[in-house]
Amino acid sequence: MQGDAFQAFVPRPLPPVPPVRVDQALLERAQRAVRRLDGLSHLLPDTSLFVYSYVRKEALVSSQIEGTQASFADLLLFETKQAPGVPLADVRDVSDYVAALDQGMDALHAGQPLSVALLRRLHRTLLRSTRGREKSPGELRRRQVWIGGDRPSRARFVPPPAALVARCMRELDRFLRGSDLPPLVTIALAHVQLETIHPFRDGNGRIGRLMISLLLCSSGLLSEPLLYVSVFLKAHRREYYDRLQAVRAEGDWEGWVRFFLEAVAACSEDALGAARSLLGLFDRNRRQLSASASALAVFERLQKRPIASVAQLQKTTGLTFPTVSAALERMKQLGIVAELTGRRRNRLFAYAPYVAILSAGAEPLKR
Repeated sequence: MQGDAFQAFVPRPLPPVPPVRVDQALLERAQRAVRRLDGLSHLLPDTSLFVYSYVRKEALVSSQIEGTQASFADLLLFETKQAPGVPLADVRDVSDYVAALDQGMDALHAGQPLSVALLRRLHRTLLRSTRGREKSPGELRRRQVWIGGDRPSRARFVPPPAALVARCMRELDRFLRGSDLPPLVTIALAHVQLETIHPFRDGNGRIGRLMISLLLCSSGLLSEPLLYVSVFLKAHRREYYDRLQAVRAEGDWEGWVRFFLEAVAACSEDALGAARSLLGLFDRNRRQLSASASALAVFERLQKRPIASVAQLQKTTGLTFPTVSAALERMKQLGIVAELTGRRRNRLFAYAPYVAILSAGAEPLKR
């Protein structure tokens, strides 16, 4: 590669000049969809049921875009200290994303602004295990990187030189603090800018999508991270990457913003539909179990953690082992739970219809 000439792309500070022309009808549709989704959090008796699931779905799908093969059930199995059906490294990647998103939400709730300093801390969490530990977690890159091809001169895209990364990130920081654009437009622009700067050696796609979730909350659009935009980006990943590149190569900010607003509107509507399906499911199953206080107690725990062992349910409900076992057997007969192991001992049960609803759109990509 010695003497191999190439050009790196250095993005101009945001906002773009001339200003981005925004499809106002599409912007209003996306804003309405987000408001309806946020309204759900004010109506639910326990938003934690949905936040727990939705955070995991966003983490899972964002990681799948990067090639992990974990499923929703694999992540839940890992969190209950059971062996997932895929390599452990894949599930740890998703689990670290969950931890980083939770950490970011805790920071926002504590009054901290979303900043480059916070993103660096979250990146450290995102890459804390397995494949990311050797990639300088939390540190801005100190070397040239490129995307596609075996060398920069053959790459599809070459981000700015390492010496300019800190400056570019400071400019992004200033934009996030001072933007007077509609929040959804600000978020759309900031995501492209972060991906273009490519500030870290690894994990840039995931940290950029995680930033979307946090900006939706820090801007006041959502009270809780109930929107999993990565589902749309995964389903349209070819266009996703092409739209990002079109901004760099052609300055097509309008095309990207339109694509992003479509993603927000579609995913808000899907998340609201999933919430309604889950509420309907909870209500039907609760009525099926209304004659048994012990079965209802087990059911309430499975709404919070939809995969659990008999021993875990015994501990969290305070019921005896035989009582929990009998309740699960009744629920199994009704099709509410499924036993996962086929064993006589240390059996594991899943709230199967719940897992099925949340798994929609979260199937691993075929290699």
